[in-house]
Amino acid sequence: MKRRSLLALPVLLAPLAGHAQTPYPTKTVRLMVGANASGGTDIVARMLADKLAESMKGTFVVENKPGASNTIAADLTAKAPPDGHTILVATNTGQAIAPHLLKLGFDPIKDLIPIGLVVSVPNVLVVGAAVPVNTVAELIAAMKARPGEFKYASSGVGSTQHIAGEAFDMAAGVKGMHVPYKGSAQAHLDIIGGNVQMMFDTTSSSMGQIKAGKFRPLAVTSERRSSELPDVPTLAESGLSGFDMTTWYAVYVTAGTPPDVVARLQAELARIVALPDVQAKLRGLGGEPGTMSVEQFARYNAQEYERFGRLIREANIKPE
Repeated sequence: MKRRSLLALPVLLAPLAGHAQTPYPTKTVRLMVGANASGGTDIVARMLADKLAESMKGTFVVENKPGASNTIAADLTAKAPPDGHTILVATNTGQAIAPHLLKLGFDPIKDLIPIGLVVSVPNVLVVGAAVPVNTVAELIAAMKARPGEFKYASSGVGSTQHIAGEAFDMAAGVKGMHVPYKGSAQAHLDIIGGNVQMMFDTTSSSMGQIKAGKFRPLAVTSERRSSELPDVPTLAESGLSGFDMTTWYAVYVTAGTPPDVVARLQAELARIVALPDVQAKLRGLGGEPGTMSVEQFARYNAQEYERFGRLIREANIKPE
């Protein structure tokens, strides 16, 4: 009996060896952000870094790499060693829009693996407190009365803010001047200072300025009103239909990362997003926490890439 047990032991151990997990993390994990500190993506990334460090017993740090419509961080992640130690926290600006406008050195669909959706945030049309308009109708009238004088900021060429601005011009029959920035922080300063009059900013980024009275919100660009701005109408309610310029925030890793590391990150992200304090934080930013499964988000990621490609072609948006 003892001999049979010993002979069977390798057979019993073989399946267990096949399920051995890749050690992770074994060094500092970098969370790459394609925008400046204090913006919406940075806020989300730092929250995730804190939660991941706590649960995975490792060091997770945020690195801001602004520029090129949020694609610098994505490029670095796509070309990083495929070991899960470089994570991208991105928006649809870099993942679904910029690839149709810029010549990139990576493929956002093939070179990055979706980990999951964190939150979807509507954009909100804001004007500086000194701009003498209180409604979308008043803004349109002012822009028609003073053509070329109104400038709208964005976090970069091809961002959702930029596309929303172009779509607004087409729908309202006006023409604003696009002023791109590397992120929202400098754009906010110029709006407050009066150098730029308006912006289609994310609620997560602009909520602080709205609460401080430095921005006046005129309308949200989602299909429904924001729970954080219940008194602010949608653009459809303001007379301009067909707008759905939600900005979504998601997490990716380098293609080729070991499947077990990918699976652990996917499970960990889903757990974190479901935490009550995280849900409260995301809703406080004006967003709706992600509820998609990994498979659903992978499909949505590809669909959004195609949708924004069509929008850009139809609006004839070109790199500036």
